[in-house]
Amino acid sequence: MTAAAAGRATTDDVDRAAAWAPRTVDVVVEVPRGSFLKRGSTGRVDFVSPLPCPFNYGSVPTHLGLEGDLLDALVLGPRLPLGTRLRLPAWAAVTLVDRGLADDKLVCAAERPTPAQLEHVLRFFRFYARCKGWLNAVRRRPGRNACAGLRTAADALARASPLRGPFTGPPIPF
Repeated sequence: MTAAAAGRATTDDVDRAAAWAPRTVDVVVEVPRGSFLKRGSTGRVDFVSPLPCPFNYGSVPTHLGLEGDLLDALVLGPRLPLGTRLRLPAWAAVTLVDRGLADDKLVCAAERPTPAQLEHVLRFFRFYARCKGWLNAVRRRPGRNACAGLRTAADALARASPLRGPFTGPPIPF
């Protein structure tokens, strides 16, 4: 298992990710940067966080992720209003394992993220995986939680499925 697969990205992993070719995607912001409310893709509040979200967080409305919810995307940069729709390059993806299910999150930004920004994203998702593991334990939802490192945006999009028809919500509760 590589360091990135174990959730411990090395400098080489981040440097490699900084050189990957982007893929352009449409993103809808569901959680503005700095918000304490974690909303799901249906707009319902999933939980109130004790810490503010460090990124604008949302989804790609045209694709389903591996866990059956809309493909997640985070947008680097200043706070954007709830519901903002953007067309941006996705430069990389970070994979979160939540209750044993892989959940890719595209890393989007108007400009190529710096290695420091990618490290920040990884640090956040390592921390988030631990917090989500605790929340899942409280909710009595079993399964492994971890940050599984970076991958290319193209790889994450290839693992996702195009949405066919209207999205009514994920098949499992989050």
